[in-house]
Amino acid sequence: MSITSYNGSALIAMVGKDCFAIASDRRLGVNFQTIACDFQRIFKIHDHLYIGLSGLATDVQTMHQRLNFRHKLYQLREERNMRPETFASLVSAMLYEKRFGPYFCEPIIAGLNDDGTPFICTTDLIGAKQLAKDFVVSGTASESLYGACESMYKPDLGPDELFEVISQALLASVDRDCISGWGGIVHVVTPNQVITKTLKGRMD
Repeated sequence: MSITSYNGSALIAMVGKDCFAIASDRRLGVNFQTIACDFQRIFKIHDHLYIGLSGLATDVQTMHQRLNFRHKLYQLREERNMRPETFASLVSAMLYEKRFGPYFCEPIIAGLNDDGTPFICTTDLIGAKQLAKDFVVSGTASESLYGACESMYKPDLGPDELFEVISQALLASVDRDCISGWGGIVHVVTPNQVITKTLKGRMD
């Protein structure tokens, strides 16, 4: 088994009309043994920027701490929040500088620009960026996530429809992956508010 699938994970970010949603499962496991059902994989950088980290749980926490530190330094120096594209480049550079002993994380970055347009992207272990205009997925459930998202996604969804689509895609996908699931969490971000909801999933 690959070290990136040691703890199991499922992450999606999806674009709507002037909004985005990011969702993850909540299971922390060691291979097929479940340890916790409230593990956090999605982190807020600022009100309009979130990052989801799939992969090895210890590297997820280390990456989050380092990225938080770098963003706070940026805020002190520039006196403003980081744009999503800038933050994606920071994540990519951070992963690439450790390429010979990488962090076993595949991040998903989702944010809103100042004009309200959503931005999503994902990278691999060494920071190669992949941009998308509809959705990005990551984690051990990514194969089934692609299928569910492709069949359910429609462009220009409002916040409520976007929540419904991303929730159904997540719940349908983790049922097909035995090392992710056990509930989920969804953040829907619009220019004015952040809606966070917890999903109940199968616990078997």
